[in-house]
Order: sequence, then C-alpha cells, then structure tokens
Amino acid sequence: MIDPISAMAAASAAYSGIKKAVSVGREISGMAGTISQWSKACSDLDFLEKKAQKPPMYKMFSDTQANALEIWTQKQKLAEMREELRAFISWNYGPSSWDEIVRIEAQQRKEQRELVYKKQEFIDSCINWAVGIAATFVGGAILTLVVYIIGATQGKW
Repeated sequence: MIDPISAMAAASAAYSGIKKAVSVGREISGMAGTISQWSKACSDLDFLEKKAQKPPMYKMFSDTQANALEIWTQKQKLAEMREELRAFISWNYGPSSWDEIVRIEAQQRKEQRELVYKKQEFIDSCINWAVGIAATFVGGAILTLVVYIIGATQGKW
C-alpha cells in the first residue's frame, strides 16, 4: 500500500540525489535511476490525490479529510521541489534537459499506472464487493430475525 509519507520520503531522497549529482557535474543520462525514483514518487502522490478525491467504499468511515490534507501538503512540497529542480537543471544543462526529465517522468507514470495502480484499484474493488456482500447478508439476517421475532410474538410459528 502506498502512503503519502513514504512517497514523499522517496521523492526527497531522489531530489537530494539529483541535486548532488547536478552540483558535481554528472550528466542527466547518468542519473536515470534517481530521476526514475523521483518520477515514481511524484506519480504515487498523484495517484494518492486522485484516490483521496474518491475513496473506496470500505474507507467510508475513516478520516479521509486528514489524509487528503496530508496529501495536499506533500503535493505542495513536491511542487516546490519540482520548481527548484527545474530551475537548477535548466540553469546547469539547459531547458532541453528538463524536457528530457519530463519525458522520463511521463513514461514512469504510464508504467506505474499499468503495473501498480491497476492492481491497487482491483484490490480496492474486491474489498468493496466483499464489504457490500457482507453488508447484504448481515442486513438479510437481521431482517429475517426481525420477521421471525414478530411472527413468534404473534404466535404464527
């Protein structure tokens, strides 16, 4: 399960790594793993934001406002990091280098959506169905019990 704190920790670690690599003069192509890690963390936070806007049914009674606020805060920090990285990389390597990072990030988002997020959405869907079926059975059992008690008090069985 993805949570905003671990996604932000991964983004911060990748951010620090990219900044250090740029400051010592490494090429962008040599930082592909770190940039990929940054992109994955950005993608995770985006996914969490979309999920917080429409939470699964089984999380209906949880504190979704606090989670949404946490995600929003992390997204604001991430936007600040992104802007600083864009300026830093564009200044050191030129604007085309930032375009390359944006391209890598888009590719990473697509891979994450296909591999991780669809699986998480399937799990959420299965849990939603299980909770719905359980609620239906419990409701049916309660209704049957009420009908039986009413019938027993009236002497019909």
